Amino acid sequence: MEALRLEGLGKRYGRKPILEKINLSVRPGEVYALAGPNGSGKTTLIRLVTGLAFPSEGRALLLGEDVHQTPQARRHLGAVVEAPAAFYPYLTGRENLRMRAYLAGVKEEGRITEVLARLRLLAVADQKVGSYSLGQRQRLGLAAAILHRPRVLVLDEPTSGLDPEGVELVHSLLQEVAREGVAVLLSTHHLEEVSQYAHKVGILGGGRLLDEVVLEERKAYRLEAHPLEGALALLKTLPQVASARMQGGAILFEGSPEVVLQALLKEGYRVQALGPQRFDLMAYYQERVKHA
Repeated sequence: MEALRLEGLGKRYGRKPILEKINLSVRPGEVYALAGPNGSGKTTLIRLVTGLAFPSEGRALLLGEDVHQTPQARRHLGAVVEAPAAFYPYLTGRENLRMRAYLAGVKEEGRITEVLARLRLLAVADQKVGSYSLGQRQRLGLAAAILHRPRVLVLDEPTSGLDPEGVELVHSLLQEVAREGVAVLLSTHHLEEVSQYAHKVGILGGGRLLDEVVLEERKAYRLEAHPLEGALALLKTLPQVASARMQGGAILFEGSPEVVLQALLKEGYRVQALGPQRFDLMAYYQERVKHA
């Protein structure tokens, strides 16, 4: 069963549609990244999933329970929606987490120390949060989100305001919790980093889910052939080629390399090189949103 499932989810403000008929699912142990330009609806979608906003249509299910019809479903949810997360500035980081633990029913004091260590906050754990930097408050928010061992983790731009070391820490943590079986949904602009470990990327544009990329299924290849323009035109006629484009004196394509090689040789093209290429998620994303 999916840990998180969205069925025809939509949101309107008056007559203005913000999101339209969003369908997606995240299984336990999967990382699903939401990408899209500013104003595409990412934060609105995150707010709907976490129950902070109500949909105009459709529903959001957490472990089979409707988030809006059954508020208890949120007991399985950990989230950071508006960064940095809100804390009492006159309390220390540890005291803020102790309060969150009490509200969530977490009785192990050791769990607080564990999440502080995991987010590298032990050195400032007993300082007042009002003295924290933006990055430290951001990391404290993530510590609070995983404190009660949620089964679904929903994050809106979790690396916003972090230095490079903090960004790497957050990405590493998300990989770890996914390996522990947590379903992760996050919005992000950091496609290069996320593409290293995300299972799926949903591309939003104009309030619609334009595309859903299953990264482990996207295999790309780099081709050098002569004449290059003619080879590109040929590839675009092959049904076994999903996409093909020119880049840096070569052709990048998705599809069957065996079929491509056979077609080129048959038509008399000179093939100089053909091999696997890492799928360029950023280039694909830019192409999709350009026509949204």
